[in-house]
Amino acid sequence: MREIECRDKPGAGSIIVESLRFSSIPGQSELFLDYLSDPTALRSFYPSAVVQNNEIAGRTSNVLNAYSTDRQVLCDVLSDQNRAFGASEKTFTNIETLRRSDAVAVLTGQQAGLFLGPLYTLYKALSAVRQADCLRAAGINAVPVFWIASEDHDIAEVSTASFTGTSGEIRTVLEDGDTEIAGLPVGRIKLTDAVTKAIGPIFEVIGKTEFTAELRMCLEEAYKPGRTFSEAFGRFLAQLTADYGLILVDPLEPRLKRLAARIYEEAILRSAEIVDSIIERDRELEAKGYSPQVLVKDDYFPLFWHDGLGVRKSLRRRSDGRVGVVGDTTSFEIGELAAMAAAEPDRFSPGVMLRPVVQDHLFPTVCYFGGGAEIAYFAQNSEVYRVLDRPVTTIFHRQSFTVIEPRYRRTLDAYRLTFSDLFRGRDAVRAEVVEKFLALENAMLFPAAEERINTELNQLDQHLSSLDPTLAANLATRRRKIIYHIGALKKKFHAVSMKKNEIADRRIDALFTSLLPNGALQERTLNVVEYIDRYGPGFVDWIYDSIDLNDKGHRTLTL
Repeated sequence: MREIECRDKPGAGSIIVESLRFSSIPGQSELFLDYLSDPTALRSFYPSAVVQNNEIAGRTSNVLNAYSTDRQVLCDVLSDQNRAFGASEKTFTNIETLRRSDAVAVLTGQQAGLFLGPLYTLYKALSAVRQADCLRAAGINAVPVFWIASEDHDIAEVSTASFTGTSGEIRTVLEDGDTEIAGLPVGRIKLTDAVTKAIGPIFEVIGKTEFTAELRMCLEEAYKPGRTFSEAFGRFLAQLTADYGLILVDPLEPRLKRLAARIYEEAILRSAEIVDSIIERDRELEAKGYSPQVLVKDDYFPLFWHDGLGVRKSLRRRSDGRVGVVGDTTSFEIGELAAMAAAEPDRFSPGVMLRPVVQDHLFPTVCYFGGGAEIAYFAQNSEVYRVLDRPVTTIFHRQSFTVIEPRYRRTLDAYRLTFSDLFRGRDAVRAEVVEKFLALENAMLFPAAEERINTELNQLDQHLSSLDPTLAANLATRRRKIIYHIGALKKKFHAVSMKKNEIADRRIDALFTSLLPNGALQERTLNVVEYIDRYGPGFVDWIYDSIDLNDKGHRTLTL
């Protein structure tokens, strides 16, 4: 546990930071946990793995030696894009640094979610910023880069944002787009008037504060109808991270496509080898007891095809050697596709297995910050790096936080709970609160009754066993039913006791809604807007100040 001083924090002058091992959090994959525990033990899957983040400085020369993209063209594009996003002067200083032949990039990225999507989007961005700052402190020219995944085409994943209501419930707002745009990359989907209508209800849900007016103005400026999802996302993220110099990149830009054309072409020509290698890697992972993150079958193809309307469609290898467009009669010879990629690269976008390689072709990437799922699929796509003769990028887990606000801290303290206790589930926590604080005397009746019943049944069992073993077996069955019915009665007792104490009931519900919404970590559901609304733009600084790149756990930030 440690304390950090908070810049401009109203009230208390510090935040309590406590770390929790991911192995104690339900639902984590074995591969992810093993990678956090000892990444170098998995070097057969992660060739560039290191134990500590400060070791990444040793990769700089290898990255620079393998890098061949025209920095001037790249940085011209970045200047244009970040100017359109309204980026700060510090961002443009970093872009100029990237023009230097000795500069490297720390990358991260995420889909262009509505109002930035879940909290972990900000955590990713600031993880990259902190790593770049650390490298600069060590004398290495490094810049943080955020890859806006504008090529993805799942509109459902980016068109909602979730908040905790003032009454302790989860509320979701929606940018309800045109249904005819299905299949378009989100970076080409324009926001409708519905986005304007969605902003007002946010503040009805989360409440209004001294920061609301400025925040609402910021949202309305970024999320104007007619802007694309990625344009709006970039503007809002640029605003929140203005002090940190984060460079944003939208890969749908045609000039970037031309810079990536060589990788597209090579991946097409070697697609059969890429797929075979990934399938073999999947077998290796399964042999070690791990489940591959991405399903790759024999007909897999590493790129998507964009038709004449701009719709992003999957490609599949066919038994006759051609590559077909899913949902279409169109098909191509491999050589035909490769020639098209060289001449019209904007007709293609990389799939999840190829995207990191494309990122690292465009940028001199020294490391990447991702989530648990990304760490898992890097074990697969390290084979793509090998086939295309590229140095494999080191991946680190992004910083991971749960923000415990004062009212929820008070609930935890009142009922002597810890954040970890919540993983036992809402019913278990309710039962504990009832038995320890709300109805202690009545709660003691159940274990006393169970003990007496078991004592009497044990005596009966002894007599019946000597008389007839089948009677003893029958008793065992009935004993289980008796214990089950007592347990069911106890659950009803807990529920009734909680209902009679409405304040406790609401406090427990609100606790789970904020700290473990929908049974998942807070960072995976809730949106940053409600925290900026309550605590102001300084909330971003609190997160940055809480980052510890050598801490591989999940941390609670108690305000």
